[in-house]
Amino acid sequence: MSTESTLADGVREALAVDTDEFAARAEEEAEVVKQGLHDGTFDNHQSIVGFEYEFYAVADGRWSEESRAGEYALMRVPRRLLELMGFEKELGLHNAEMCTSPQPLSDHGLRAQLAEVRARLEAAENCAGVEGMRLVSDGIWTIPPAGETARDYLTDSVSLDGVTVAANMSDAIRYHAMANAGGDRSVTLEAPGVSLSADTVMPESLISSIQPHYQVAQADTLPVHFRYALRIAGPLLALGVNSPLFPPELYDDDWDAERVLTEGASENRIHVFESVLNARTDEDKVQFPRDLFDVETAVDRIATDETLIPMPESDGSDRFDDAFATFRTKHGTYWRWVRPVFEGASRSSANARIEFRPVPAQPTVRDSIAFQAAFAGLMGALPRHEHPVIGLDWETARENFYAAVADGLNAELKWIDHGGERTTDTDALYDDLLDHAVAGLVTAGCSEDEAESWLAPLRFRAERGTTPADWKRKAVRSRLDDGETFADAVYDTQRSYIEKQAYTLVNGGFSEW
Repeated sequence: MSTESTLADGVREALAVDTDEFAARAEEEAEVVKQGLHDGTFDNHQSIVGFEYEFYAVADGRWSEESRAGEYALMRVPRRLLELMGFEKELGLHNAEMCTSPQPLSDHGLRAQLAEVRARLEAAENCAGVEGMRLVSDGIWTIPPAGETARDYLTDSVSLDGVTVAANMSDAIRYHAMANAGGDRSVTLEAPGVSLSADTVMPESLISSIQPHYQVAQADTLPVHFRYALRIAGPLLALGVNSPLFPPELYDDDWDAERVLTEGASENRIHVFESVLNARTDEDKVQFPRDLFDVETAVDRIATDETLIPMPESDGSDRFDDAFATFRTKHGTYWRWVRPVFEGASRSSANARIEFRPVPAQPTVRDSIAFQAAFAGLMGALPRHEHPVIGLDWETARENFYAAVADGLNAELKWIDHGGERTTDTDALYDDLLDHAVAGLVTAGCSEDEAESWLAPLRFRAERGTTPADWKRKAVRSRLDDGETFADAVYDTQRSYIEKQAYTLVNGGFSEW
């Protein structure tokens, strides 16, 4: 039996599961989680940090004919190579994901996170180099595989006995079940200047992200941490915007270069994820979530979220959280820009944490870990100091988020400072935000100099008013002024980004660019 047929059989089995029974099982298991919360099972003696880091692969031109042909064109990562690198597969065949080992929130813990990412990434790059490819940390790719178009790569699919299989999607039943859920509904990627229709969710593989995790010490404090996380989502995203450009061929005919540069979004990753994955359900599964006021509500929201993939019951294992395995499966499609997580392989490692999902992959590891440090520091300091920004209306926090999507650091963001004063002054906002991040890291055991060092990449951006998205737009405009076509300007900017990253990804910083 072919791999495709086996995959199709698995998808059919998943989608044949009774949705009502699956949902009922998830809600029953939610009561197990809530009982564990009541019993203190998810409490820990200190805060813990973790990190997810997504990459895509491009040809580096050193070895194979394929890698030389495209000049940093997108490449598919062989599955054996992915396993050898110790990375996880993501939606597209060109994707690779790294998850760090959880560490205590402290200077040593952050150093361990940084060291692990650098060590594993450097080893992975050495493996990838032998295959004529390089891993890129970026919010969105713009150069398709050599000899292919971006449109064809993202939409190519075949039908196997009624199951649609995306040609360039990783061979995981979960991903292909997502692609077939929702009946005959088509998917349309919608973003300023771009409208791409597809039979599957494969267009989501355009984007990559970093995802800091913050594990609260006491599970019942998760709601207040969550509300603060919603209020810093816009300001942190504004510092990190890094996906202002699509593959040029995807733009609508009435969007020329000037319109893309002046009217296009600074962070198209948000538009891609929302439009593609919300197309398969009646309710928006990808959204800026509402405030939380008690931890039980967090559990209920996951359990009662609209079912997308009613996966069969697993055979079970020795994991502690297999006691609520269906609930965990439900959580896998609970896509909120900030979301709670309840899990643990063992009772002693059971935890309640917040996963912060707005920020795209960054130009360098140092910049990426700066966001992890900022998020963790703020999660420590804002509740401790009872910072007044928690009084910012939820609607305003949401407006800030989408203003950052549109305009990055040029957005008018509303803030309440530590003295309770409302302000739209960008300098005042980031002074207050980053000062509290420093305070949180100092309380966690960092010296003030160490704390400032962790956050220096973000201070640089705030003080200079610049982001990776700004760098890309400026580079494209410069090339247009030199007479390049829009497509060439986008491609050459992408190549310049990758070339600079080759020297700075592991040990440098965006400030060097």
